[in-house]
Amino acid sequence: MFSAELGDGAELRPLEPWQAEEFFAHMERARATVDPWIPWASVNADPELARATLQRYADLQARDAGRLYGIWLDGTLVGGCMFVAFDAKAGSAEMGVWLEPAAQGRGLITRAARLLVDWALDTRGLHRVEWRCRPDNTASSAVARRLGMRLDGVLRESYPFRGVRHDTEVWSLVAGDPRRPPEAFAEQ
Repeated sequence: MFSAELGDGAELRPLEPWQAEEFFAHMERARATVDPWIPWASVNADPELARATLQRYADLQARDAGRLYGIWLDGTLVGGCMFVAFDAKAGSAEMGVWLEPAAQGRGLITRAARLLVDWALDTRGLHRVEWRCRPDNTASSAVARRLGMRLDGVLRESYPFRGVRHDTEVWSLVAGDPRRPPEAFAEQ
């Protein structure tokens, strides 16, 4: 099975439908922190809904249209990275990430995202990887900066959450942009 070491007892590997119970338990721990930033966090309210989310991403991967990876820390699922959209023909993808509070501050998201950005641009030959976040999600925009992404602009009032419309920052890295080497943010 595919697994990539992230250091400090953490690894990145595919998150699949057979792991629905583990994913649901993780969402229960992470929901309050993740829900404002990732629209589907609150959708996974029971193991069957969690299984449906994982199956949706498995189906996207089968069509080469998206992917979902979990981050395990000392054997416990604590977060993940996903290609929300993946269009090999157009040469672009959108990435999303999340992490429960117990695993924050270790640089896991930055290291996992770097692996997937490098894979998308170097191995799959995509031209552009996007990162979208709300302006008040400073942790997310900090990761985009560490990855070498540039702020393309802000989509005004594009993201509705609990009856309030929020702006969305759009960050990107394109094939010709310089990237920071992994060791440059190993401790971030």
